Amino acid sequence: MTGERGRDHGGGVPIRPAATVILLRDGDSGVEVFLQHRVASMDFAGGMTVFPGGGVDQRDSESSVAWQGPEPVEWGAELDCDASLARALVCAAVRETFEESGVLLAGHADGTVVTDTGPYAAARQALVTRELSLAAFLAETGLVLRADLLRPWSHWLTPEGESRRYDTRFFLAALPEGQLADGATSEAAGSGWQRPADALDDARDGRTMMLPPTWSNLADLVDVPSVADALAARRRVERVTPRLVRDDEGIRLVIDGQEWS
Repeated sequence: MTGERGRDHGGGVPIRPAATVILLRDGDSGVEVFLQHRVASMDFAGGMTVFPGGGVDQRDSESSVAWQGPEPVEWGAELDCDASLARALVCAAVRETFEESGVLLAGHADGTVVTDTGPYAAARQALVTRELSLAAFLAETGLVLRADLLRPWSHWLTPEGESRRYDTRFFLAALPEGQLADGATSEAAGSGWQRPADALDDARDGRTMMLPPTWSNLADLVDVPSVADALAARRRVERVTPRLVRDDEGIRLVIDGQEWS
């Protein structure tokens, strides 16, 4: 299995598990994704266009998290890891999405999904500052994490040679009805919805910058006709491990034998 927490695959830099969520909605001209432009001064991916997400917190693996949907053991089979890490990854995906975009993939006891996140604004900030864990937040509000709203999409490992390395699972999720995605996070200088093709055009023309995982995930969504089609897609998720090559020409990134530029 892959994805053990805190492991080191060489190079002396610990690899941290992480989760990222590609939020989708159906726009007037096709599928749109929610993107954030990270503050340039950020230590990791500063100035880059990204999806909401981040590293797994130790408390994301708490077994007391109120849960609805495929069980962690099922997620483990999908994500190629044990059930404990699968639980942590799904919890991190939900927590980070709420912290960074205000979108809450959770529901009520009657089975309905949250439509108004306004009552949870204070809890959102407490999650950001780590004063509150996801498990405690759900318990205090009577909410349940909706694992069934997520779909596995891709898996990327930061290459050796970087000062920070993440083993990141990317998930898809539809924007829940009634909810709004915002950019109210200190990590983003701006945010908004775009068609994947338009976001890629911005990057090609130098208006924005993207890391390879963001580019690749957007490219895979360009021809998807609707959010329903994206969520229904059955993908074989295999880990992609880019490789940094240093030679007389400088530093190049190679992915699956192809040079990336």
